Amino acid sequence: MKIREMKIGDQIAAGLAAACLLMVAAAATAEDWPQFRGPGGRAAGTSAPVEWGNSQNLLWKTALPGGGSSSPIVHGDAVFVTCWSEGAGGQGPTRHLVKIDRKDGAVAWQRDIAAPGPDDPYAGYLTEHGYASNTPVTDGEMVWAFLGKAGVVAFDMEGQEIWRTGVGSESSNRRWGSGASLILQGEHLICNASEESQSIRALDKRTGKEVWKAEAAALELAYGTPGVVTLPDGSAEIVVAVPGELWGLDPGTGKLRWHTEMGLTGNVSPSVIVDGETVYVFGGFRSSGSLAVRAGGRGDVSKTHVLWTSRTSSYVATPVLHDGHLFWIDDKGLAFCSDAKTGAEIYKERVREITSGGRPVYASPVVADGKVYVVTRYDGTIVLPAAPRYEVLAHNVFEGDDSDASGTPALVDGRIYLRSGKFLYAIGSTE
Repeated sequence: MKIREMKIGDQIAAGLAAACLLMVAAAATAEDWPQFRGPGGRAAGTSAPVEWGNSQNLLWKTALPGGGSSSPIVHGDAVFVTCWSEGAGGQGPTRHLVKIDRKDGAVAWQRDIAAPGPDDPYAGYLTEHGYASNTPVTDGEMVWAFLGKAGVVAFDMEGQEIWRTGVGSESSNRRWGSGASLILQGEHLICNASEESQSIRALDKRTGKEVWKAEAAALELAYGTPGVVTLPDGSAEIVVAVPGELWGLDPGTGKLRWHTEMGLTGNVSPSVIVDGETVYVFGGFRSSGSLAVRAGGRGDVSKTHVLWTSRTSSYVATPVLHDGHLFWIDDKGLAFCSDAKTGAEIYKERVREITSGGRPVYASPVVADGKVYVVTRYDGTIVLPAAPRYEVLAHNVFEGDDSDASGTPALVDGRIYLRSGKFLYAIGSTE
């Protein structure tokens, strides 16, 4: 009896241990970063290291097959990132989608996709970000990459190509290349193909078949990623900023539900920020301003739904919203904090750790554990308090990497996944 009781006890203990291991494994993969700026585009993680460098809190780094301004995404043990390199024999740029094991940085697979025809020449402002500026998106079963004139390509998690769909081969009047990232909305992929065809398209995520296409000349120079607003009645809207206007689209048809005029003209590069029913918009030529708009409504809502406007703005990076405040570093190296309720500027400070010329910040800030992380192009990562006071908590640099770092980092399970033009870095506690 006693022996049998011990065996049963051992079985119970083993079962409990197995259950605990399963719970730990589930917890270890509970966080994902499936799209540009993470879940829901909120750019928020739970925790992350504050300081790192070549010999501190660097878990691994992996050489990439080319440069890029896109951001890494994470699902489970996989990190995906896009890059580009010169095609063989002068055939133009080749895009790459790379899957990397986030445990050790090993490359699981790499897929190379060439544009089907001529691409924009590598000249002017296109040299600032190249041909891989669109962040992929995943649902854990498939991963999709928007690759400009090479179209939208779908792969399964093992790297098998499922479908490929072109979304246009035109160029804007500036020939600046593509910038917007894909988002998932139900069974549809939403693609802002403003550069390629002055259109926003919904594609069936399983087949690549076009569900709807909204075309408008006003989409030219609209480089931001659309957002999805869920209204109190459970319905959804796709919101996108274009030069001079903000649009709310029907996600089932692409038809315009409402619009509002705004003073953000010229190119609009930041993505919209969605917080409940409120949409925050930044950008415009020479950082022309910002505004907050209540979603919903019908027709022209310029006089009824605009909550505030401000001259404070960000030119390329999308600010991050945290605890009622908006944070960012602009293209002149100035750090900003503004009140999300009123748009009032709380501080504007010169970041003295940024010493490079040109436009020093393209990556969008992210927030974790009460801190804002801003990746600069050539001066490392600046860590600020996610609070209405300016202070540089840390300035982190990887010595020896002089490439352009313009991708927004991913924050998953206490780690930071950060890409440069040469490497993907995994940053986490090494204690």
